[in-house]
Order: sequence, then structure tokens, then C-alpha cells
Amino acid sequence: MTDPRFEKPISDLRRRMLTDMAVRRFSDKTQNDYIRHVEALARFLGRSPDTATGDDLRRFQLAQVESGAQPPKMNTQASALRFFFTITLGRADLANQLARTHYPRKLPRILSPEDVGRLLEAAPGPGLKYKAALSIAYGAGLRGGEVVMLRVSDIDSKRMLIGVEMGKGRKDRHALLSPQLLELLRAWWLQCRSQGWLFPGQDPIRPMTARQLNRACHMAAAAAGLGSWVTPHTLRHSFATHLLEAHTDVRVIQVLLGHAKLDTTARYTQVAINTLRAVTSPLDRLLPPSSESPR
Repeated sequence: MTDPRFEKPISDLRRRMLTDMAVRRFSDKTQNDYIRHVEALARFLGRSPDTATGDDLRRFQLAQVESGAQPPKMNTQASALRFFFTITLGRADLANQLARTHYPRKLPRILSPEDVGRLLEAAPGPGLKYKAALSIAYGAGLRGGEVVMLRVSDIDSKRMLIGVEMGKGRKDRHALLSPQLLELLRAWWLQCRSQGWLFPGQDPIRPMTARQLNRACHMAAAAAGLGSWVTPHTLRHSFATHLLEAHTDVRVIQVLLGHAKLDTTARYTQVAINTLRAVTSPLDRLLPPSSESPR
């Protein structure tokens, strides 16, 4: 156990920010990321971040670009600093100086249903823990972080729903619970008999980590002869795309995924190949088929 005399004291400023995030029920990961980004600003300034000016923030973001920081990192950093200045310091005027980086988003890569089946069957053991967890990512379209935070009580077998508490954006929602997934989860529960977390970690008091789930997914992908790019989020992408190809309304998929904007869900229409192939061109509706073959 660490001697408290040698623990690094937490500054009042950091304590205030941690309190602000805890009140808003930010996840531990988000809190750690936000603190890390504020610390980066402090190192850049060489002084406390609450003394920053608008010019300081512009210089900081320029330095990030020159150091090769990619748009996703830049935007996460801007969100963290916006929270710090707006909520913790009450300086929305400074938050407005922070620019967001707009960039073209790549289309999600997906697996075929056959490849998903191979991946799930290759999930590492012992037991059904990782097969059940990865099956939820695909069968219900959950994010990896949502899968690991599930409790046994979140599985509603009467209404055939999965309760997702405090998902992305700190919003609750219901996800799909199929009969086959329910059967697999029951088999897993008979193995673990957990009364709390659906997927307990090595310490049963805590849940399995997203990192453990990612590692299991990579192991399964390698065993199934799939690419190293496959992650639990790939299964979520595949869930959405396969639903679209089965002619499920995109608005229903939006609700199941917990997307705030329909535009986010609509991206999957660009990778739903079977759906695109089934579309009849308006030209074919106007012109009778030609008897002559193209030369």
C-alpha cells in the first residue's frame, strides 16, 4: 500500500475538474483523457492552465498540428479543453478560441456474416466468456465499452431487450436481445454465476476491461484467419450493415446503435453492398432491354 506521505497531492484545480466530471458521470477513461489533455496544455505553457489566454490556445493548437497530431486527437483535445474552460473555469470566451478539425471520415470496414461466424467460433477460452461478449457486440451492436459494463440485471429476457446504461453521450438506451444470444448468455451465466457484472474481470468486483475484450477479439481474428484490423467495433459496424442489407429501416438502426444523428447511421448505406446491388436504376425502368449485345 502506498504511504500517503509520499503520494503526489492533487491540486485544487484538478480536484475541481474531477468533481465537475464526476457530477456529470463521465467514465473513468474520459476523465483520465480530459485530465491528460489539460496537463499537455500546462506543459506547453510552463505554468498553470487557468492562466491561458486566447493567444496561448491558438499557439498550443498550432504546435499540435506541427507535431503531427491527427484530427481525431485534435478534436478530443479540443473537447477536453472546452470542458475545462467552460465548466471548471467558467470561461466560455476562451473555449470559443478552440478550433475543431473537419476531415473526411473513412467508411467503416465490415465482415461478411460468414466471417463473423468464424470469428465467434474462434473466440478464446476457457469457457464462453469471450464468445458471449463478442456475440453481444455483433448481435446487439454494442460498443466494446458498453459490452464490458453490462450487468446481469441488464439482460431483460421477458421483453427481449438489453439495457445499456450511460452509453456514449451518457445516454441510456435499449438494445436488441435475440433468442440465440439469450441462449448463449444463459449458458455463459451457468458457467460464471455472477450476481453483478455480466463479464467479471480477474477481480470479480470489477468488470472485464475493454482492453481485454480487444485482445480476445484480435486472438479470435488471428485464429479465424482474418485481418489484424478486426476489433469489437468492427462487429458493431457489421451489425448495422447487415441489418441494412436485410432491409431494416435506417431509423430503427439509429435507435439500436444509440446514434444522436441520422447522418452517422446513414454512413452504413455506403457499405451495404447487397442493398446497393438490389437497387434498380431508373434508366432500366424507362428503357426496354436491348436485344443487341454491347460490342
